Amino acid sequence: MIPDYQTLMRPVLACAAAGETKIGDAVEQLADKLGLTPDERAQLLPSGKQTMFANRVHWAKTYLVKAGLAEGTRRGYYRITARGQAALADAAASINNAYLDQFKEFQDFKVKVNEADGATATTPAQASAPLSTETPDEALRKAHSAITGALAADLPDRVRQAPPAFFEKLIVELLLAMGYGGTSEEAGRALGQSGDDGVDGVIDQDPLGVDQIFVQAKRYAEGNNIGAGAIRDFYGALSLKKAHKGIFVTTSAFSQPAVDTARGLGSRIVLIDGLQLSRLMIRYNVGCRDEDVLHLKKVDEDFFEA
Repeated sequence: MIPDYQTLMRPVLACAAAGETKIGDAVEQLADKLGLTPDERAQLLPSGKQTMFANRVHWAKTYLVKAGLAEGTRRGYYRITARGQAALADAAASINNAYLDQFKEFQDFKVKVNEADGATATTPAQASAPLSTETPDEALRKAHSAITGALAADLPDRVRQAPPAFFEKLIVELLLAMGYGGTSEEAGRALGQSGDDGVDGVIDQDPLGVDQIFVQAKRYAEGNNIGAGAIRDFYGALSLKKAHKGIFVTTSAFSQPAVDTARGLGSRIVLIDGLQLSRLMIRYNVGCRDEDVLHLKKVDEDFFEA
């Protein structure tokens, strides 16, 4: 298990006990010392640009520097201070945010963080409030995941409450956003002919209409899952059209026999249930929009070395 950044503070400090240390070397040394598995060493942040372990080691070093237990020396290097040596010498001390909070430099740092975040109250009492065990990166991504999850849960209900014509439009707009068809008129020319609270039709797989995909969608209530019979009927419709590719969309879910049936048939049938429909809508901004964009910034080391 990858330790949180507070647990890593003492080991990160100990890595520099003998003198100036490269943070990258500290990451490797600590990974070996802690016995991290290859998978744990390779586990990336959602951004895919840094490993989770390296990220936590860097944040541990940052907080140690802000509290005066360590100091940056040059790009990518740090060393322990006299205050840090005293902390290491105290074997009973748990070096974490609560420990760092005894130092005014760390309290001042938290006040500045609050001010940068737009917080209005920056009293000493507020400044001494404990920080999360998560790194700021992790907390931000956790919040983003929670917001996205709530949106994904809400979208199927919105789709079910809308009229059938809206559902038809949604399917066309989503498939267009995913790169199918040409214009909305061309892509959806055969949609909306079933009249059974869903849509059945054909959409171009490419802008030129060289290949086509048969589409069926059912706007069903939650719990009214699609069974194997509906998949077999869809397969029959594909055979009549001499089509080899199909997309079956529902606002509910597919039963396991339906999933097994789709896998066992010769034609390529893609099943999209309510949850996946929501995720695709979010990914391609259909029925939702960007409310805000956050840019994660870091120091440009090259700029300061120029």
